[in-house]
Amino acid sequence: MSGAVSSAAQEQLRRNIVAIWHIEAAKVIGRVARMVRDVGLAEDLAQDALLAALEHWPHEGLPDKPGAWLMTAAKRRALDHLRHAQLVDSKAATIGLDWDFQHALHAEAQQEQVDAALDEEIGDDLLRLIFTACHPLLPAEARSALTLRLMGGLTTEEIARAYLKPEPTIAQRIVRAKRSLAAAQVPYEVPRGAELLARLDSVLEVIYLMFNEGYAATSGSDWMRPALSEEALRLGRLLAQLLPQQAEVHGLLALMEIQASRFAARLSASGEPVLLLEQDRSRWDRLLIRRGLAALACAEALPGPLGPYALQAGIAACHARAATVAETDWAQIVARYDALAQLSPSPVVSLNRAVAVGMAFGPAAALEIVDGLLLEPGLAHYHLLPAVRGDLLTKLDRLPEARQEFERAAALARNARERALLLARAAQMQGEPR
Repeated sequence: MSGAVSSAAQEQLRRNIVAIWHIEAAKVIGRVARMVRDVGLAEDLAQDALLAALEHWPHEGLPDKPGAWLMTAAKRRALDHLRHAQLVDSKAATIGLDWDFQHALHAEAQQEQVDAALDEEIGDDLLRLIFTACHPLLPAEARSALTLRLMGGLTTEEIARAYLKPEPTIAQRIVRAKRSLAAAQVPYEVPRGAELLARLDSVLEVIYLMFNEGYAATSGSDWMRPALSEEALRLGRLLAQLLPQQAEVHGLLALMEIQASRFAARLSASGEPVLLLEQDRSRWDRLLIRRGLAALACAEALPGPLGPYALQAGIAACHARAATVAETDWAQIVARYDALAQLSPSPVVSLNRAVAVGMAFGPAAALEIVDGLLLEPGLAHYHLLPAVRGDLLTKLDRLPEARQEFERAAALARNARERALLLARAAQMQGEPR
């Protein structure tokens, strides 16, 4: 019995270590990357520190400050690497960057100073790390995978499972991303001026892609993957702390907070998807809504026009403020979509605007807009186009046509839960006007 208890305790400790790593990984990798100036190498050294923890902690127990222990172990390995590099190449002078910390590390009398130094410039390190991982020279899917790996401390297997991709595919993306950054000699720094704004767009895009994949999975058997959205939300909160004067950072955070508030209401007791207009709003998380509205207020208070994320957050806020569907300010939502279409025109924005027009001014007005999108190449395989059209036709009592649209939408949908929902909608159409 004692062996079984011991085994269970060891497994619990292992899970604790993994949880700690998910929290501390970005800090450790970011600080080591500042020392070695190579993101890929920094991750390798940090992983070595994690392996050391997995080896020592089961026998020694969790240290009082596990994050500091991991940071110290990783920095020691970085110093060893730099010493070796200096021996191999006399031109490698970077070993002098952290000598003050090295001397303090070996002086027990100065241990408290060491602990304080471990958190030195952590915010700057994290900012450098996320801007490096989201460099525009990388393909979007590589940015997402590398960001999850570095900022979330996720394993290749976890990332592959999140995106429903084979593990070797994800591993290859991550390896290629690291090599591309190294080959291009991308500086490990936060860009300045116009380059910062250009890079920031990429950072925000990757975070929102991560959130959306968790909020409404594009494929697979699960309609949502909340853990992926929660990781994106954590990154968004971090970015808002690090860049408090960037309105679009607050706009994205507001959008994610408000959308995340609906998670509990988006699935029925049997696990079936529940669409926005049918959700029990009493199940929406009021704390997340308050956080989202506060972030939106920050975005709106900063100078300059609202960006696309802040405009979308304003739309989400209209839903969040309404106790019922009937109380929703649909005219305001249409106006927000009008502004969004001017700023960031896209067929998807036009389709979403059509839904709002249907709620504000009737299904006939919305159907006219949707019919104008039928030949849009970007929506040719987008399942929500026929789904929206089917819904509008249903409201206009054109049920045989609606059924065809729902069946076409189901054929295009890649997510099993969503496909089932669309087929159920099709089955409800009896083929005769009501």
